[in-house]
Amino acid sequence: MTRTIALITGASSGIGAAYARLLADDRDLILVARRADRLADLADELRANGAAVEVLPADLMTREGIAAVTDRLAAGDVRMLISNAGAGGYAPLADVESADIDGLLTLNAVAPVRLVHAALPGMLAAGEGTIVTVASLLAFSAGSADPRAPRRTLYVAAKAATLGFTRTLAGELADTPVRVQVVCPGVVATDWNSGAGRNIPWAMSPEDVASAGLAGLRLGETVCVPGLEGQDAALDALLAAETAFVAGGNRPTLAARYTDSRA
Repeated sequence: MTRTIALITGASSGIGAAYARLLADDRDLILVARRADRLADLADELRANGAAVEVLPADLMTREGIAAVTDRLAAGDVRMLISNAGAGGYAPLADVESADIDGLLTLNAVAPVRLVHAALPGMLAAGEGTIVTVASLLAFSAGSADPRAPRRTLYVAAKAATLGFTRTLAGELADTPVRVQVVCPGVVATDWNSGAGRNIPWAMSPEDVASAGLAGLRLGETVCVPGLEGQDAALDALLAAETAFVAGGNRPTLAARYTDSRA
């Protein structure tokens, strides 16, 4: 069987490394992350198992880092893109350093779009491709007042953008051979957020997140929430609510509550 190439960002640890290990049996890999030393260690491990592995150190918070990866994708030989790199930057918005805003939004929201844009032409030309973005359950949490949730305004803005981008892209590409999926894990036991998830009892392992994502692709899922039972019903309810907002609100006249308030 011919081995195709998968490019994985955030591959040096956690969910990205778990994807790499699961895919190495039948795909060659391009591993992207900031830490070249950790990428090199993982590459050695995977090469020992028979995969051809290319290491591409890049910081996707920067234009230069994004350019390095999009240039590689422009070669047109990547058939699977897993856009997993991200950072929390959890804090009340007023406490976020101004200089950090662009970097966090670039990494969490802009980079996935840029990478997909670079990968798509090669996939469409080949008549084969898979795009996976890793968002977060927090993408759905804008209205939640759960006290356990972190201060997350900037993070939710970025991950909600990734969620909306990927779902919309899936519809755009529905009649093509390119499959599209967004994975939305909850708390995961990784180095993320200084390893805080390792001490949370309900945290999922990164291996289970990656395994669920790949199983979801086989099931044809556009949205994969690894821990959610009854996902189809939940997504149907979400779509119904979205449709009610868009169809119900797209009218030429004001809703009655606004006209009544002028009385």
